[in-house]
This record gives sequence, structure tokens and C-alpha cells, in this order.
Amino acid sequence: MDCNNVHCQFRLAVPFFLAILFTSPQYAQSKTNGGKWIGTWACSQQIPGPQNALPADALQDITIRQIFHISVGGSTLRVHLSNVFGTAPLQFTSVHIARPLTPSSASIDPASDHALTFSGKSDVIVPAGAEYISDPIHYPVAALSNLAVTFHLNAPPAIQTGHPGSRETSYYVHGDYVSAAGLVGAKSVNHWYQISGIDVLDAQGAASVVVLGDSITDGHASTTNGNDRWTDVLAERLQSNRSTQDIGVLNQGIGGNRLLADGIGPNALARFDRDVLAQAGVHWLIVFEGINDLGTLTRDGKVSAKEHDLLVHRILGAYQQIIERAHTNGIRVIGATITPYLRSDYYHPGPRSEADREQINRWIRAPGHFDAVLDFDKSMRDPSHPDRLLGAYDSGDHLHPSPLGYRAMGGAVPLSLFAH
Repeated sequence: MDCNNVHCQFRLAVPFFLAILFTSPQYAQSKTNGGKWIGTWACSQQIPGPQNALPADALQDITIRQIFHISVGGSTLRVHLSNVFGTAPLQFTSVHIARPLTPSSASIDPASDHALTFSGKSDVIVPAGAEYISDPIHYPVAALSNLAVTFHLNAPPAIQTGHPGSRETSYYVHGDYVSAAGLVGAKSVNHWYQISGIDVLDAQGAASVVVLGDSITDGHASTTNGNDRWTDVLAERLQSNRSTQDIGVLNQGIGGNRLLADGIGPNALARFDRDVLAQAGVHWLIVFEGINDLGTLTRDGKVSAKEHDLLVHRILGAYQQIIERAHTNGIRVIGATITPYLRSDYYHPGPRSEADREQINRWIRAPGHFDAVLDFDKSMRDPSHPDRLLGAYDSGDHLHPSPLGYRAMGGAVPLSLFAH
């Protein structure tokens, strides 16, 4: 057969190309062999404010090591890099995973250190506004354990992407030290940068629950490096029950977050697709939002009854939007009642704001709206003064729970909600 013409050469090349495609390591390792990807850890991405961003000069030739407390375990994992708020492509020259020696140290077990790859290469350029998932790697991790992710950048991102409310310590140093057992002379910050999630490969019946929330979900007033947010308590309880040990918990809380307007980060409706629908294996969504919408309305002074009514109407409309969008994607939605915040020095709510909160909570509890309800209001309030937090559960600002309060919240979630 004469193969000097273009069409003949193409016919010969196609089988050869397909053979390479389906036998090369990067494609072979993507097969799940009947398993299912579920999220074991995640955080909502935002633009760090000036007080939370890394200094520009620190980001030139930088190694950043961050520690993440995962929920469900697995034998194979993958890591999500984020350049969601970047305005230019961002190159990660190398990304490694390892087991940290403690949750509050930059030291890792060097024997556990492994490089991640991206389509078979050790470096990757993440486009502006995008996220990038690493190749799967066989790397057994236990439930409720810690994982260190270390990456190196030659040049800083045009705009940083991260999560300021980490309640976890991250470490950075100049130079490429991604596999170093310790980062000598490293500086530390209590923020996360450029990493948005970790998935594990689990059985087909496995699933994850996403919690869409504000600073109470993000863990304000919880213990730094203590992993005692209410979502951490929920993850512990799920792991203690044999029938729910295959459920991951993804905390998508942002401090100051609102349903209807941007604050420190994007509003809940704007970030819904990325923080909920794009997460791996989501079967349930807990919605615990609204207190910042209520508080902001009157923070600078009293407003008219009409403005109160309009805000309540818009909050309930936002809930309905979330329910509709989740149901369209086969996700069960659990609504959480808004906890009391009377006496808050930050929001200083009055009787009308309290009436708004009670009206919204009645709607959340009413049948026909959410698929199920978490009554955090009932769990956290002072029985003698239901418009305020129980003293033992109050961090002191009359808005955020204490670690004991977070434990009560996590303990109040019925595990029966997650039957599957």
C-alpha cells in the first residue's frame, strides 16, 4: 500500500496515537475502577484583603506549606489548585503532599513526601479565573488525619486567591523547598492560599455534605490548629458511626458572608456553583446563612419597617433559589435556623431585627421548603432569654459560639439525616 499521501499517513497514525493515549500513565491512573470521587476537605476561595494577603516581595520564589484536616479517608487522592481570582495565568513549579508531624508545625515526615503531577508533569500553569485538579495519586490517608500540601511559585500571582479564615497555620520561605523535612527560617500566617480542595476515591455509595455558611461555620472563635469548628465535630461523629463513615464534610464558610451582597468574599448565590455544585460527590447541602444580612441592615442605624420587610422577602427568595438549584442537581438541602445575636456589639440588633430573625426561622422550620431542618436556634439559645446565646456557648461577643458552643452545634446534627 502506498502511504505517501496524507490520508494514508493519517490512517496509520490514528491507531498508534490511540495506543499511546490509552496506555500512557497519566490516562491510566485516572481510571476509578468502580470507585467514586468525594470531597474530604474544601474551603471557599476569595481575594485576601490587605491584612490577610502575603506581602508582594514574599511571593517571589516562594515555598508555601499548608496543613489541612481531612474528614473521610481513602487510598487515592487528588488536590485542587485555585487561581479563581487571579487575572493572569499562575505557574506552580512543583506541588508535594506529605504527612505533617503535628498540625501546628512546618515539619513533615520526609519518607511520606510525594510529588503531585498534572497530566503527567510536575509543574502546571493554571489559567486566570480557573482551578486545576492534580492527577490521582495512590496515597492512603486516614479519616480525620492531617495532610500537608507544599507548593513553589517562581513568580507571584497577579491577584492572590485564598481563604483568610483558615484557623490553621501556614508557613512560607524563599526558595524551592517543597520536599524539605522542615522549613528553616519560615514565616507563618493563619491563612490558606491557592488550594481549594482535596478529594479521595471511595466506594460508589460514598458521598459528601457541603456546608454553605458564614463565620459561624468558618469557625470564628474556634481554636487555631484545634479543628474544633462545628463541622469538625460533625465529621468526627460521622466517622464514629459505621453507617456514615463514607461521608465527607466540606466546610464552605466565609467570615462575614451574606446571601444577598458581597462582603469579605462573594455572596452565597454568586459562589453557589463553585462552592457547592462543583464539589465532588455532593449528596447533601446544609445552608446556614442569613445572620449577616440581618445584622448589616441596621448596623449603621434604624431603617423603616418597609426595608425590614423587603430584606426578609429577599432572604427567603435566596433560600428558594438555593433549594431550586440544588434540587436540579439531585442534592438534598438541609436548612439551619439562624442563631440568636442580641447584645452583639458589632450588629447591636433591636426588637425589629429579632422579629425578622424569628420570622425567617419560622419559614425554615415550616414543611415544604427545605428537605430537612437543623434547629441551631433552639440548640444554642438561652431558654430563659431565647433572643440570646446561652452563656456557656457564647464566645463573648454574643454572636459567635465558643468551642463548647461549636461542640454543641456539631452534636445537635442528627446523623439520620445522612442515611443513604
